Amino acid sequence: MSDTNLGDLRSEIVALRQAILDLAGATQARWRGWIDDPAFAPSAANFARYLALRQHDLRPMQRRMMRFGLSSLGRAEGRVLPTLDAVLALIDGAAGGRPPAPVPEAEFFAGEARIAARAETLLGPLSPHSPVRLLVTLPSEAADDAAFLRRLAELGVEAVRINCAHDDEAAWSRMIAHVDRAATETGWRMKVMMDLAGPKIRTGARREIKGLKRVGIGDELAITLPGQLDRAPGRLPAVECSLAAALEAAATGHRIFIDDGKLDTDIVERHPWGVVVRVVSEPDAKGYKLKPEKGINFPDTDFSIPALTGDDLAVLPFVARHADAIEFSFVQSHEDVAALQDRLAQERPGDWRRLGLVLKIETSRAVRNLPDMLVRAAGRQPAAVMIARGDLAVEIGFARLAEMQEELLWLCEAAQVPVIWATQVMESFVKTGLPSRGEMTDAAMAARAECVMLNKGPYLFEAIADLDRLLGRMSEHVAKKTPQMRPLRSW
Repeated sequence: MSDTNLGDLRSEIVALRQAILDLAGATQARWRGWIDDPAFAPSAANFARYLALRQHDLRPMQRRMMRFGLSSLGRAEGRVLPTLDAVLALIDGAAGGRPPAPVPEAEFFAGEARIAARAETLLGPLSPHSPVRLLVTLPSEAADDAAFLRRLAELGVEAVRINCAHDDEAAWSRMIAHVDRAATETGWRMKVMMDLAGPKIRTGARREIKGLKRVGIGDELAITLPGQLDRAPGRLPAVECSLAAALEAAATGHRIFIDDGKLDTDIVERHPWGVVVRVVSEPDAKGYKLKPEKGINFPDTDFSIPALTGDDLAVLPFVARHADAIEFSFVQSHEDVAALQDRLAQERPGDWRRLGLVLKIETSRAVRNLPDMLVRAAGRQPAAVMIARGDLAVEIGFARLAEMQEELLWLCEAAQVPVIWATQVMESFVKTGLPSRGEMTDAAMAARAECVMLNKGPYLFEAIADLDRLLGRMSEHVAKKTPQMRPLRSW
């Protein structure tokens, strides 16, 4: 390519830069009034610019930029304008025959510094064992096992998670007391994260048909509103849905998943009492046996229910007093975030902004609304995003999960907030002591997050040690999307 081509490329980049500023300005105007913390304002500005940048198909421009040895903008998440300005400075320097003045280092890498500082505030300082923090879900037995918490502290675990869907305030108090005791004995204080359960959509009472114990592909069944089981056609097996609002909003053609997606169905009829669905897939050739208390997902249905349930509000005073951070389940909109923040302001009027807030991304609606939710949360208090891959996979489909977890990582890097990589990390190892090849590869990918969550199991301590070693090695190869070119000595 000639210098004229380089000039044309410069014009494209200048036009792109202006288009980004124009669109980002409109986005920031929508966020006006949401940001009380002035330290988050530059992050929100970069986030708005990244959202604007990703409205464009940059692939043709990227190939031309690479041929000139320029940045292809492929790692611009945390520094949109500095990256564009650095490219323009190189082009101008080449055209004028003079060395370009680089963007100041502190300005260019400010996003990395902000993420690191925010991760330390919310999740605690890094232990010397690993460059990625660990969050461990406490089993019920931890309430009466001080040695368990001490062992976690000795291993350098940065944070523990108490699931408020289980146990009670007395048990949670004992768990937290053990955390404090472990800190006194080891000098290592683990952060306490408390998980609000949120609304759960589950199967209720069921009705079987004589001679038909299971449903298979092509079979029809009825899913009814609570208390409406007897109104379903007598020829069909039937099960109640615990949340009327979800079922009432569902339309013909929408999908309904039961039991973590094991039973995949499509709605074929709507009725005042509920819906008739046809089974599209089931877990094995024997068919699926309907059971109560199994999760139901409505991936195609938009419905609005409060993310805070009565049970959540009942435990919130305890959580607000004792947690370092709150994990917000089933959050789906910035209004949900504002509602929780209003309640926290009532519970801790003097310092509620010191509480961390973790947005658990579990639904397709939460994915769509993530930008506004992130700004509403991080603009007022320390915030992070948990990629809750279990429910999210059911909602958006397992085929899209890998793609979506990448996009969530990019968005959070652009907003300069930490990410927690969660759900079934090294699950086989934790439960059986034998890791699978796939889960070790998955765990290696988690090195791009600030924190990895592990669930309970008999081989938890061994999994922690192996995960620390794995993440330590991977951090030498990759930081977020950026390859780290250390010497290779494998051959």
